[in-house]
Amino acid sequence: MASFRVQGGKQLKGEIVPQGAKNEALQIVSATLLTAELVTIHKIPNIRDVLKLIELLGDLGVEVNKLGDESYSFKAANVNLDYLDSADFKDKAASLRGSIMILGPLLARFGTAKMPKPGGDKIGRRRTDTHFTGFSKLGAKFEFDSKTSFFKVDGSNLKGAYMHLDEASVTGTANIIMAAVLAEGKTTIYNAACEPYIQQLCKMLIRMGAQIEGVGSNLLYIEGVKSLGGTEHTMLPDMIEVGSFIGLAAMTQSDIVIKNARVDMLGIIPDTFRRLGIKMNIENDDIHVPAQDHYEIESFIDGSILTVSDAIWPGFTPDLLSIALVTATQSKGTVLIHQKMFESRLFFVDKLIDMGAQIILCDPHRATVIGLDRAFQLRGINMTSPDIRAGVSLLIAALSAEGVSTIHNVEQIDRGYQYIDTRLNALGAEIERLDSK
Repeated sequence: MASFRVQGGKQLKGEIVPQGAKNEALQIVSATLLTAELVTIHKIPNIRDVLKLIELLGDLGVEVNKLGDESYSFKAANVNLDYLDSADFKDKAASLRGSIMILGPLLARFGTAKMPKPGGDKIGRRRTDTHFTGFSKLGAKFEFDSKTSFFKVDGSNLKGAYMHLDEASVTGTANIIMAAVLAEGKTTIYNAACEPYIQQLCKMLIRMGAQIEGVGSNLLYIEGVKSLGGTEHTMLPDMIEVGSFIGLAAMTQSDIVIKNARVDMLGIIPDTFRRLGIKMNIENDDIHVPAQDHYEIESFIDGSILTVSDAIWPGFTPDLLSIALVTATQSKGTVLIHQKMFESRLFFVDKLIDMGAQIILCDPHRATVIGLDRAFQLRGINMTSPDIRAGVSLLIAALSAEGVSTIHNVEQIDRGYQYIDTRLNALGAEIERLDSK
């Protein structure tokens, strides 16, 4: 288990380029299974979860070639379905949350799919019902063995159908879209997720020959086609990294320019951080966050405490609530952070409290943050990263703190942020990676 040793109190300065979007990558890479033709993808982030998915596709028989630091080609002409029954597949797929994204493509193209219950962050209940309910609407039949935690899905005769999703799940919507593009007839998906990741997936599939209408809305119409061809695709910058860097700049009183941020696809992320008092300037497609001695949280018009909560797109993404929370600890004012989706995602605040932050954990979903307004600096401590987003929040706290902090289990951070220590050190941070012995 690797660790970061972080010397806090350093002001950072310079430019940083966001990696490709992790959540988009898991869908886009899986979609290469939909065709036997060549698919080239650019801006793939070099992070554990994505690299493990690419390795899994290679094990399935997909011809994978690395073309550059962030570019790969995929050719799924000779997929070996027997691999799905192997112990190696069960072990690898069970350790990767994103492995569930191969179900839709396998069902669509080969009429069958198998999958162990996927792993991932321990941030609360993460049900997969939306995926399987959608597949069932298309005519698939599935079995779940509770003893082995293994799914078997038969999709040999998929047909288009109308469905109203019980939740606007991003991964669920993506999986159903990938299953429906090769299903016979018309599929209507109501209450579909419409995040930029879904829009990107749909645009890629349309270039491959799919017929999809309603892209960008929560109502999608898909007319199934016989087959899909190859394409070339470039992924968006990771909006979660962009938000993380905004919070980092504010917490460390740093002057940072976030390059090529695709501001047009960030939704309300910039405005949400502005409500926390953070100044930023949009310059072409770059975000400049100037050094600030103080930043003050807004109140609602009636004077009541600001609430920052997650919501389906175009609302504020739940992946940035941890960043908003840690950023608020050194603001002036009070904010209620309401994490609606996951009941365990706020439990990392005990580490921030140990560092000197004033936070009241109201219940598993809500925390009240009373900003210190830099009257007291956080202090360095020894802590462990519980998940990707909490891990980066703790790293931001450590970089702003007085003294030295040690963060263990940084493999969690590596799952979502590529070379984060190297990239931040280039801006003036002091992060030392300590390998486990």
